[in-house]
Amino acid sequence: FVGREKSVRALEVIDEGQNEIMLVAQKDPSADDPSATDIYDVGTVASVLQLLKLPDGTVKVLVEGGSRARLLKLNDEGDHYTADIEVIEMLSEDESELEALMRAAHEQFEQYAKLNRKIPPESVTSISEMDDPAKLADAISSQLQIKLADKQELLEQVSAKGRFEKILTLMEGEMDMLQMERKIKNRVKRQMEKSQREYYLNEQMKAIQRELGDQGEERDEVSELETAIR
Repeated sequence: FVGREKSVRALEVIDEGQNEIMLVAQKDPSADDPSATDIYDVGTVASVLQLLKLPDGTVKVLVEGGSRARLLKLNDEGDHYTADIEVIEMLSEDESELEALMRAAHEQFEQYAKLNRKIPPESVTSISEMDDPAKLADAISSQLQIKLADKQELLEQVSAKGRFEKILTLMEGEMDMLQMERKIKNRVKRQMEKSQREYYLNEQMKAIQRELGDQGEERDEVSELETAIR
């Protein structure tokens, strides 16, 4: 969703004949009118697949990433920006080493997906079938819940090997965090269940005391409940 006037105008210019757009992230998302120093210089060249103007003036745009690119110059055209860019070529690498890294990434991603229920099953299936190193690294990266700075570092890696090594480290950290969150949730759940059980037994004991008083056999039943609570 695009709302800034210059960004909307840039999309309108694309809609008038061009089809490619350069996407870069802001270093500080809260900056309303970012300059060249406020954005990263490595981003993604993307094709605009669908563009829909909404009644409130914002634009919904569907894009498909094509290649990494470096921003050489940002040109202020007044009502929108254009950019001079350089497409970043990927390095050729040792296939046997990449194959081992891919296998490790596949296995670790399966474990990560079991812990992170937010990943759609279709994404897990799609990634499990990928055999292109660069595409696999990018696909896994897109599913990780990591900071913008880590995402940017992955984007700037020109070697698939470097990306896999970073991805494996990030996934391991994320899995440790998810496992810790699960342990905390289970502990809280057990404590809540214990509290609910104690409350139920206390209420039961009070009801018996009210109805039967505190004498003879009735007191024995109360004692049993008190013991159960302890």
